[in-house]
Amino acid sequence: MTKTILVIGTYDTKDEELHYICERIIAQGGKVLSMDVSVLGDPSAPTDISKHQVAEAAGSSIQAAIDSGDENTAMQIMARGASALTAQLYADGKVDGMLALGGTMGTDLALDCAQALPMGLPKYVVSTVSFSPIIPADRLSPDIQMILWAGGLYGLNSVCKSSLSQAAGAVLGAANAVEPPKSDRPVIGMMSLGSSCLKYMKLLRDPLQDRGFEVAVFHATGMGGMAFEALARQGYFAAVMDFALPEISNLMVGSVINAGPDRLTNAGAAGIPQIVSPGCADLIDFAGWQDIPDTYADRPFHEHNRLIKSSGLSPDERRSMVRDMAVRLAGAKGPVHVLMPTHGVEEWDKPGEPAHDPDGLAAMVDEMPRAITAPAQLTMLECHINDQAFADAALAVLDGWIADGTVKTN
Repeated sequence: MTKTILVIGTYDTKDEELHYICERIIAQGGKVLSMDVSVLGDPSAPTDISKHQVAEAAGSSIQAAIDSGDENTAMQIMARGASALTAQLYADGKVDGMLALGGTMGTDLALDCAQALPMGLPKYVVSTVSFSPIIPADRLSPDIQMILWAGGLYGLNSVCKSSLSQAAGAVLGAANAVEPPKSDRPVIGMMSLGSSCLKYMKLLRDPLQDRGFEVAVFHATGMGGMAFEALARQGYFAAVMDFALPEISNLMVGSVINAGPDRLTNAGAAGIPQIVSPGCADLIDFAGWQDIPDTYADRPFHEHNRLIKSSGLSPDERRSMVRDMAVRLAGAKGPVHVLMPTHGVEEWDKPGEPAHDPDGLAAMVDEMPRAITAPAQLTMLECHINDQAFADAALAVLDGWIADGTVKTN
């Protein structure tokens, strides 16, 4: 079946470049649905979705955007309309992928449109600020693709054609090749880190598969948490084992390595049963290129590689993290069972390891029963999170939910 790509941009100022993209998609056998998000000017030829339709979808008008007298205000109107229309086009089955083009203004709008689409639908952004640190992590869709719009800020040329043609081929190729998330078995969503730090997935994966589940393990380094939350928001999981929470502690102290403000909330909002444990929530992760702030200079420290390094939370910060976790879980519409391994929450906090901090762990253990209250359940475990006993306890909770019909195996 021929795939249709939604092509979004300001067709008044980037008409030539956008038409080039559309031509490249069509030349490769695809179809195009064009959306104009201009404000002041008009395209050289009508687009499938006009700027007036976009503004109206935001509950406004092009004239109101012009009358605002502010470029940012005007583009926020267009962003609201464009993202609403993008979501509707997907819901109506009219698009199989999205490609947007822009500078900072167009990229700002494009990020909203990408977030309006589910995981598995190809979404590409050609931008002058691709991969730039000015784009905060929480604006990124978990499976977004970006390519630098090199040399194309004003006018079509051989340099920018390279980027534009790659993007056209990539989005159409992805639309033809993609297998969107759709399992024939119920899925357990699990958060973790690399097996040098958290090992429970090695103990849990086979027993979970033996029970009839597919297991999807997400890396708790920001984008992985976003992907996990996006699928939880869609109700994709039969249950979750959310055993790695450094993205929450990172968010709490302002680290860029976070999954956004809705971490640990979407499974609960969707009524998905949750088994939760504060794995690696004793750490603060920093980008490898960052200097460790003086505030954390005397803390336990682990340099994992050139991309990421970690310092430790103080006892008081760990208490705050546990309270934050409890607040996020309190709104859950489905059952919640928290497991607290009292002997440690990651491999590096064992005696003799760089993150060993018995006072910090004691604070976390002490705070947990204060913070976790009914209807959530809490089990304190005399083991380490990487011990077989922890995996056995998690399976016991799940088996109870299977037995009483809370979690379905088919």
